[in-house]
Amino acid sequence: MNKQEGKKLENNQKRQKETIGSVFEVPINGEYYVYGQILPNGGYVFFDYKSKMPIRNISTLISAPILFVVGVYDYVITRNIWHKVGKLPIRKELETQPMQYIYDSKTGKFSLYDNNTGTITPSSKDAVRGLECAAVWGENHIIDRIRDYYNHIPCIWLKEHYE
Repeated sequence: MNKQEGKKLENNQKRQKETIGSVFEVPINGEYYVYGQILPNGGYVFFDYKSKMPIRNISTLISAPILFVVGVYDYVITRNIWHKVGKLPIRKELETQPMQYIYDSKTGKFSLYDNNTGTITPSSKDAVRGLECAAVWGENHIIDRIRDYYNHIPCIWLKEHYE
């Protein structure tokens, strides 16, 4: 085996698969950890569970409140940026992911997006109020959002299109 083949093998060993039900750990600024789970259809749920030390028993998350459900770039898992720490069944209330909205900045119109089916339907501004924007988030945006939530300050990434 030459150096190139050895390097490829080493890199492959460090990669993780994006597996539905996997629980992952999100370190926040070296201060604490928050946890999430990979859902079907590209969704990720983040739990309102914060710990100064890595979690010892992931079953604690079964009853943890939900912070939010969004899409996240898969590289945060596949490139081992967020480490998988176990696997849990998907909660009943998460088997169907919440609706999201799409905002068309050119027309100023809103649509509802169903991540479960991929269906997009026209909507009103009032009907989308309180929903997540249909987007794929990077790890830095998720970390900002979680940090700001626990610091009780508004997150710049959550500025809503309809305000």
